[in-house]
Amino acid sequence: MLKFDWLPKSNDWGLRLNAAFKGAAPAWPELVRLADEDLDFVQIARFDKRLSAVLAERVPEGYVQPATKIALLGSSTLEHLVPGLRVGAIRQGFWPRFYVPDYGQYIQEMLDEKSDLNRFQPDVIVCALDHFHLLGDDISSLSVEAAEGRLQEALKTLVMLWTRAHERFGAQVIQQTLLPAQAPLMGHNEHLMGNSGLWLTHRLNSLIRKTAHERGVDVLSLDMLSACDGLDAWHDVRLWHRAKQYISPAAGPYYGEQVARLIRARRGGSAKCLVLDLDNTLWGGVIGDDGLAGIVLGQGSAEGEAFLAFQRYVRALSRRGVILAVCSKNDVKNAKQPFSSHPDMLLKLEDIACFVANWQDKASNLRYIAKTLNIGIDSLVFTDDNPFERNLIRQELPMVRVPELPDDPSFYVHTLARSGYFESVSLTSEDLQRSVQYQANLQRAALLEEQTDLGAYLNSLGMVLEWSRFNDTNLPRIVQLINKSNQFNLTTRRYTEEDVSLMMQADQGVFISLRLTDRFGDNGIIAVVMALADHSHPQLSAALRIDTWLMSCRVLGRQVEQATLQVLVGLAKNAGVEHLIGEYLPTAKNGMVSDHYQELGFERLSEATDGTTQWSLALNAFNYGQVPMTIKESV
Repeated sequence: MLKFDWLPKSNDWGLRLNAAFKGAAPAWPELVRLADEDLDFVQIARFDKRLSAVLAERVPEGYVQPATKIALLGSSTLEHLVPGLRVGAIRQGFWPRFYVPDYGQYIQEMLDEKSDLNRFQPDVIVCALDHFHLLGDDISSLSVEAAEGRLQEALKTLVMLWTRAHERFGAQVIQQTLLPAQAPLMGHNEHLMGNSGLWLTHRLNSLIRKTAHERGVDVLSLDMLSACDGLDAWHDVRLWHRAKQYISPAAGPYYGEQVARLIRARRGGSAKCLVLDLDNTLWGGVIGDDGLAGIVLGQGSAEGEAFLAFQRYVRALSRRGVILAVCSKNDVKNAKQPFSSHPDMLLKLEDIACFVANWQDKASNLRYIAKTLNIGIDSLVFTDDNPFERNLIRQELPMVRVPELPDDPSFYVHTLARSGYFESVSLTSEDLQRSVQYQANLQRAALLEEQTDLGAYLNSLGMVLEWSRFNDTNLPRIVQLINKSNQFNLTTRRYTEEDVSLMMQADQGVFISLRLTDRFGDNGIIAVVMALADHSHPQLSAALRIDTWLMSCRVLGRQVEQATLQVLVGLAKNAGVEHLIGEYLPTAKNGMVSDHYQELGFERLSEATDGTTQWSLALNAFNYGQVPMTIKESV
């Protein structure tokens, strides 16, 4: 059975479940605590039964967002996947509602404007189709040309579904790949037979990945998961014949976890920073007691090679955009010594964006790390071999993700990888430079501490703000920021590349991204603004509404907001615009920008009961002030 072995397991979980549901339904924090454990199939079924009984049509107390509406569309039996997905959603921080149409009715539901699916209006659509339906079970009887035609027809069907889902609902679309469940006809050389069902499944999976990426669709890689866990863990041929269950019920909880991860990742909820303990986490032994020569690391012993493998994986995470930090109970001089002096140490001090070694409690140190890096504390993943420290953080900082490291360091990589805490749906050149950018931020912070005049400090940075209109090159990074930025984000609206492209075609608005460089380096694209034509305020002639304004928190306090507004005003004036309309839609994380428009000189137009505000700025009265940077258009 697939296990959630990166999560802690408690012996009293059943008692806690009964206590939580005794009387009124439990509040959201308690549901998250119950979900965030290594639960087996039976426990998840029990949990889901309680949830369905008392919270079928409402959100839990203490949960402040609307429910996420998820539609499961497929050609096989899917109802058995709902319990695992419900618990997985809670584990990933959101409350779900579900719609599963009648068996095999996904095309009719998608095309019929009066269907129950249309009334449900899903936020997420999971396309859970199987190879029996898409390719058929008689492939080998076809000619190679006919088999190729069936392959292309299957891809055409999927693209039609994706397009309808985006156009009709604006939903996130998750497409599962196909399980390699057909029996081979050629064995190791299956590729020699063009009408082999197993080989066509492999080819269709490749086409799904390529086409989905081009169309803003997220891929659930069942073929990759089954390769890691074994096909039998995911597909039970007996249950396929009896009940048309493509995914085995035993794999349902793990399936739900994978879908929930993709939903969270698309909404910018993946972790950003890996915080590392040192002793017995990055090396064996205690550096303060054993000394440099006494710690276990590197070639020559199985344990040393296990720690080396973990460092190699951590370094690879850093190179794809994960920030690295150190949190160790140690003397700082001793703690840094292996990084600079041990011949087998792969990680170096320049890989670490924030290095904290002292004798304070680790909860306080994690708060300091989050503050120093200017990220939310819920963006941290804390790895420590000591169960006392792990449990302390779970208790004191439940928003921090804490994998349950096993006793044997050989499984550290496996555990962290399976946790999915760094699940991502995109990768840009900006991600690959993130470690360098945070190192430069530390240098900027050190310079600021030496200055007594903030204005002089900002001028000394030699900042250049370079803006450009959206284009094919910068659009992937722009969309990534739209879907990841939470704190400095005035509306937190989420869009795919396809959504943004359609908006640009349909609207004579302003669509710009901004990049900030200084003498310490390139911060990359740090801000995005999308302003659309607005005719909803008759008293404001020729108006643009700022649909999206977001900025990286790394550049707070440098007057980038004021400089960005100057660029926006200039472009709006050139387009004949007379007023800008700003919107603030409050969320659980963007309170820091509630006064953004007021501070920039906008006047309040309206305020709703939920805290949503609208603001206006007359461009003929706008005063361009001095900002401590050069502003120029990208060429």
